[in-house]
Amino acid sequence: MKIVLLEGLGVSDAVIEGHAKRLAEMGHTFAAYEKETDPEVQCMRSRDADIIMLANMPLHASVVKEAAKLKFIDVAFTGVDHIPMEEAKKRGIAVSNASGYATQAVAELSIGFMIQLLRHVKETEQRCRTGGTKDGLVGNLLSGKTVGIVGAGAIGKRTAALCKAFGCRVLAYNRSRVSDAAIDEQVELSELLERSDIISLHCPLTPQTKGMIGTAELARMKKSAILINTARGGVVDSAALAAALREGRLAGAACDVFETEPPLQEEHPLLHCPNTIVTPHIAFASVESMELRAQIVFDNLYAWLDGKQINCM
Repeated sequence: MKIVLLEGLGVSDAVIEGHAKRLAEMGHTFAAYEKETDPEVQCMRSRDADIIMLANMPLHASVVKEAAKLKFIDVAFTGVDHIPMEEAKKRGIAVSNASGYATQAVAELSIGFMIQLLRHVKETEQRCRTGGTKDGLVGNLLSGKTVGIVGAGAIGKRTAALCKAFGCRVLAYNRSRVSDAAIDEQVELSELLERSDIISLHCPLTPQTKGMIGTAELARMKKSAILINTARGGVVDSAALAAALREGRLAGAACDVFETEPPLQEEHPLLHCPNTIVTPHIAFASVESMELRAQIVFDNLYAWLDGKQINCM
């Protein structure tokens, strides 16, 4: 089998070299490349591959169409909306993901965002750097707040558990029934929006969730509420969120994800809003989670080569 890794996995060269050696001993060839989003380059690198491995880099549909020998796509990421799944299904190409590698990392950053927004960390830091004080910027505790979790999968549940540790009441909206000790109530989205002091998004991007937080949904939220998005950028209407923040109809927001992967265009509306934290998709990225991701994605590979696909999509 020819195996092609189309982008780095955020781990040491020694880790990748160790797997390359093991694969060679098994009789396979392995090639690793730096990230390249140009479809033509992706096609050239993948044309004779049996297996493609990648993380969250968009994989162009033409790559799958032109890779005549392709049998397996091994995704070092939780979501697969950047993979041409319809084309893969049409061709009978197996797809596995690395679900679970970033559960703790994303949950921890979500909590960090909540505290930073509630305590005005960004604004008071700037005050401190320019000789100012905290006057007028004394914030609030996370303890005692009602937190609404949208999407109660593994990450949503872990975030809920951390919120409970801080003394929050936790509501959840999820398509299927959820049973979890950290979730106090499972409610409809409209009720969650109206009752929550903090709303944290942890749902996948699907046709059903695209734009699910728009003008009407933002209007249901308390003016004192804050929105955290560490899920997928397309779940939120960025223009509507920016308008709500500029007009004071929402107290704050933290966005780690956007409609496209950073770097963003300078005119992106959420880069110019008050009471907003923006980060370039860092929630999943910690040393520990990158190491776990690499372990999972290579476990996927070895299992598939042994005829036992795991983490199927």
